[in-house]
Amino acid sequence: MFRVEKALKAARDTKALRIGSGELRNIAGLFAEQFPGKRAIVIADDNTFKVAGAHVVELLKAAGIAQDEAFIFSDPDLYAEYKFVEQLLASLKGTDAIPIAVGSGTINDLTKLSAYLSGRQYLCVATAASMDGYTAFGASITANGAKQTFSCPAPQACLADIDIIRKAPPEMTASGYADLFAKITAGADWILADKLGEEPIDRQAWSIVQDGLHEALSNPAGVKNGDPDAIAQLIEGLLLGGFAMQCAQSSRPASGAEHQFSHLWNMEHHLHSGRQVSHGFQVSIGTLAITALYEQALQTSMEQLDIVACCEAWPSPEEQEKQVGELFSGTDFQKVALKETQVKYINRTQLAAQLKLLAENWEDIRMALKKQLMPYAEARQRLSLVGAPISPEQVGISPERLRATFVRAQCIRRRFTILDLALRTNMLHTWINRITL
Repeated sequence: MFRVEKALKAARDTKALRIGSGELRNIAGLFAEQFPGKRAIVIADDNTFKVAGAHVVELLKAAGIAQDEAFIFSDPDLYAEYKFVEQLLASLKGTDAIPIAVGSGTINDLTKLSAYLSGRQYLCVATAASMDGYTAFGASITANGAKQTFSCPAPQACLADIDIIRKAPPEMTASGYADLFAKITAGADWILADKLGEEPIDRQAWSIVQDGLHEALSNPAGVKNGDPDAIAQLIEGLLLGGFAMQCAQSSRPASGAEHQFSHLWNMEHHLHSGRQVSHGFQVSIGTLAITALYEQALQTSMEQLDIVACCEAWPSPEEQEKQVGELFSGTDFQKVALKETQVKYINRTQLAAQLKLLAENWEDIRMALKKQLMPYAEARQRLSLVGAPISPEQVGISPERLRATFVRAQCIRRRFTILDLALRTNMLHTWINRITL
């Protein structure tokens, strides 16, 4: 728990975290400690209310804590979409009660943004180790057709009962494992951005995520089988990822190019068999794709890079605007893509300087990346073992669409990743054509 205590000190929003078997019995004490004299209102959906929400209501009542009637989302197609934020907001406006979000990604993000917009903090009760957003700064919500991260504080307190979490549907746990696994490639992207002068590594945030990451991922079979120790390591790793994002006030510590694949597919309204694919399952494919791309990069002799040719191939701002406009023609997020690519655009003089830095320091950069990354074959084996998808077809993405995603994904976020390096070295298509997932 030392890592948790250290991370809590670095967190800007979250003041208390409880992880352990049977921890739900302490919910009333945690609420009273963090929100003395306040009313409570449980927020859940039909499933999470049965799993834990009803028990939370009973425990609060037994402790004499006043509470409003629970707000239960009953829509079978509930997801993190702004119309559901509006529904919850309408209810919260009539009370000063502190929300207790009982659920996983969707419930937490909807409550997080609604609590912020209604001028109050909230408490989170995790019901599955399905993603890293519980303690994250910001809420990922679809609005106006695009997946957006709304700026809002993380919960003031969070409780994770291992006895509840280990009984979550296996696909949710596999999704969380994949989301934690993504911190490997996200870390590689941050190393690259740091080495090439794009974005320095925040050492405190880095340490919160990366210290112990490989250990938390070391027992995929145990995670699959609901082993309490393996599940505890997994949920702790996911919660620490959120603390790192609080510390950095950015998702950079936990999100790289692999997440851009997921964000793009959400923005494209991708469905598989008529249903949305979980964030973690999308990220599983994104992580494998980016791991494969990194392996191609590491096999390239960047010391011999033809910088003049790269600069000649680099588009002018006007050419880039035209290319991106055509690439996203007919979508409802063309303006987003144009803005994000404009923000991170560099001219040919800047490109030449950056590629010179890359070539002169490639061996050092290559070794740092190699140390950070896991071999593709091992990554694929672990994700498969835990029950996460390992081929794009498993999430309804054709090989052709996956290749197009490599090209399109870098346009929707200004964050520098391996995708940007591939473009700037004029190697993107060469590397893509060598990859088979």
